[in-house]
Amino acid sequence: MYFFLSHLSSCDLLLTSVIVPLMMNIILRTKESISFFGCITQFYLFGALATTECLLLAVMSYDRYVAICNPLRYSLIMGLPRCIQLSFWSWFLAFSVMLTTAVQMGRLDFCGPNVIDHYFCDLAPLMQLSCSDTTFLEVHNYMTGLPATFIPLMYITATYISIFITILRIPTKIGRQKAFYTCSSHLTVVSIYYGTLVIVYLFLSKEHPLYINKLLSLLYTVVTPLVNPIIYSLRNKEIKIAFSKLVYKCY
Repeated sequence: MYFFLSHLSSCDLLLTSVIVPLMMNIILRTKESISFFGCITQFYLFGALATTECLLLAVMSYDRYVAICNPLRYSLIMGLPRCIQLSFWSWFLAFSVMLTTAVQMGRLDFCGPNVIDHYFCDLAPLMQLSCSDTTFLEVHNYMTGLPATFIPLMYITATYISIFITILRIPTKIGRQKAFYTCSSHLTVVSIYYGTLVIVYLFLSKEHPLYINKLLSLLYTVVTPLVNPIIYSLRNKEIKIAFSKLVYKCY
């Protein structure tokens, strides 16, 4: 679990590094520009890292599934070579899939306004600025976005159904609580991340107001990477004690 958490933390760190520094610069200076190549690069890196997080969350659900449903073989199944393979393919597939979308975005013609009504170079605001026909890009986004988003989500759902069935079969109440506690943090992160991601990229079209897109985008670009360490750290007894002391001192 901690091996995959390190990859998830690295992905969150890179995701915020791609978005937040330039966003804060624009907000503080109120006027800032980004080159076309820089904008497409930011769009590509952001999309690739967001997809990587989807795949890593699916891999972590598999890790929790093996730990709860097949605990006696956990060390054998989830050895270091298997963990390295799963993490490698998560990064590689995400960056490979997103490359095709970024190339298609770079081929669009932008001959009108050059002001992006968004915090960063995202899909919807860039398509609104383009004077080209974006039908092909929208279809391409659905063809690549649906598998990259829904296949991991469906897999996570299937694994947690199996996990919950296994937990309900545990005879003791303490055993059920302990088993559920091991996957509660991951389930919370999945709910927050996938909830906003699915709404923004699969249900909000370019005809919807961009302020809704911008508000939801802040959740998975800033809020989710911020709360992920907090959610997982609350399982640590030392951090719980330190947090309790801090709250006690404040009051």
